[in-house]
Amino acid sequence: MEYKWKAFSVTSLGSLMAAVDSTVVLLALFPIASDLRTDFITVVWVVLAYLLVSTTFGITLGRLGDLFGRKQMYLAGFGIFTVGSLFCGLAPSGISLVGFRAIQGFGAALLMANSFAIISEAFPARERGRAFGGTAVVWGFGSILGIILGGVIIAFTTWRLIFLINLPIGLIGTLWGYWTLRSSARRTAGSGRPYFDLVGGLIFTAAITLLLVAVSWGLLYGWGQVATIGMLVGAAILFPVFARWETRYALDPVIHAEFFRNRAFTYGVATAFLQMLALFSVNFLLLFYLEGIAGLSVLTASYLILPVAVGTAVVGPFGGILSDRIGPRIVATVGLLLQAGALLFLARLTTSTPLLDLALIEAVYGVGGGLFWPANTASIMSETPPAKYGVGSGIMNTFRQTGMVMSFALSLTAITLAVPAGIAYALFVGTISGGLSPHDAASYLSGQSLAFTVSLALLMGAILLSLLRRPSRRETPPGTPEAAPPAEPIG
Repeated sequence: MEYKWKAFSVTSLGSLMAAVDSTVVLLALFPIASDLRTDFITVVWVVLAYLLVSTTFGITLGRLGDLFGRKQMYLAGFGIFTVGSLFCGLAPSGISLVGFRAIQGFGAALLMANSFAIISEAFPARERGRAFGGTAVVWGFGSILGIILGGVIIAFTTWRLIFLINLPIGLIGTLWGYWTLRSSARRTAGSGRPYFDLVGGLIFTAAITLLLVAVSWGLLYGWGQVATIGMLVGAAILFPVFARWETRYALDPVIHAEFFRNRAFTYGVATAFLQMLALFSVNFLLLFYLEGIAGLSVLTASYLILPVAVGTAVVGPFGGILSDRIGPRIVATVGLLLQAGALLFLARLTTSTPLLDLALIEAVYGVGGGLFWPANTASIMSETPPAKYGVGSGIMNTFRQTGMVMSFALSLTAITLAVPAGIAYALFVGTISGGLSPHDAASYLSGQSLAFTVSLALLMGAILLSLLRRPSRRETPPGTPEAAPPAEPIG
C-alpha cells in the first residue's frame, strides 16, 4: 500500500472516532441528565466544553505540529482523546463530565489541527480533493454509525458506553499511526532549534477563549451580563494586540500575515466560517422540529436526519474528484447553492409538512455539503506552504469551529426567544412527548423560521466569497495572470 493511503487510513480512524462521538453524545443527553441528576445549563456545557476547547487550541497546536512533528502531535491527540473518553465514561457527576469533555476537546484539537496537514503532506496537490472527499465519506459514515450505535446503546445499555466505545478505536489508531506515519521535518529558528512564539500563542489562546466563552455565556446567562460584556471587550482588545505582536515583534510568528494576503486562502477560510456559522445549527433545529412538531422521540427523530449524512457520504468522493479536475471554486459554490436551496425550504416548514419532503430536502442539503467540504478544504490547503500545513489547517479549523459555536448559540437563542426556556430544555435533551401544544408549536415555528432565514442570509455571503476567490490554475486558461506559478512559501 502506498504511504498516502496508509496516512489516510490513520487520519480516517481519527475522523471516524470524532464523528461517532459528536453524533452519539447528542442522543444521550437525556439519559446523562437523568442519571447524573444535572440541570439544563450543565447539559449544554457538556456539548459546549468540547467545542470550545477543540476550537481554542487549533492554531497553536497546528503550529506546534509544524515545529515538533505532526506524527507526534497526532498520536498525542489520539491518546488524549482516548483517555478523555475513558474519564467521560466513568464520570460521577455532571460537572466532572464537562471537565472530561474538555479533555476530549483538547485531544480533538490535536487530531484536527494535524490530520489535514498529514493528508496534505502525503497526497500531491492534484489528488487532495479526492483525499478530502474520502474524509467526507468517513465523517458521513461516522455520523450514520453514531446514530445507529446511539440508538442501540441508549435502548439496551448505559449512556456510559457511548464514550467507552472510543477506547478500542483510539488504541488501534494510536498503534497504527505509530507504525505507519512518517515523522515530518522539524522547522527551526536561527539557533538551529525548533522555535515557538510562546507570547503570541498565549495572547491568541486568551483572545479566542474570551470570545467563545463570552458567546456561550451570553447564550446561557444573558447577553447583558457584566461577565459577558467584559469577556467580549477583553477579546476585542486582545485580538489587535495579537496582530501587533505578530507583525512587529515575533521572531517566527504563529500566524504569518502573508497567509491573509493570499486571496484564495483568505476567501476559502472566510467561506468555511460563514458556511459553518449558517449551517451547524441545522441538525439541532431539525431534531427540535421532529420532536416538537412531528411528535417523534429523539431517537426516531435522529433516524430521520440520516439523509444528511448519507448525502454527504455518497457525494463526497465525487466532490473531491471534480475539485481535482476542474478546480474547487465551481464545485464548492455549487455545493453552497444546493444548501441555500435546502435552507429556503426549511425556513418554510409548517406543522403539516410531509416527512418524506423533509427527508428529500435533507438529502439535498447533504449533497451540497459533500460537494463543498472537500473542494473548499483542498483549496485552502493547496494555498498553504508545506512547512506551514499545521498552521493552515489550524486556521481553517479554528474559523470553522468558531462558526460552529456561534451557530449553536444563534439557534438556541432564537428558540428561547420563541418558546419558554423549559420547552427549549425539553427539546434539547429529547424529553418532549407527543409534540408541542398548538400555541407553542406556532411560536416555535416562528423562531425556527427566523433562525433559518438568518442562516440563509449568512450562506449567501459564503456563496459570494466562494465566487470571488482566485480561480485555481485548472480553472484558468494558460498564460493568464491567474495561471502563474504558486507564490514562494510563506516565511
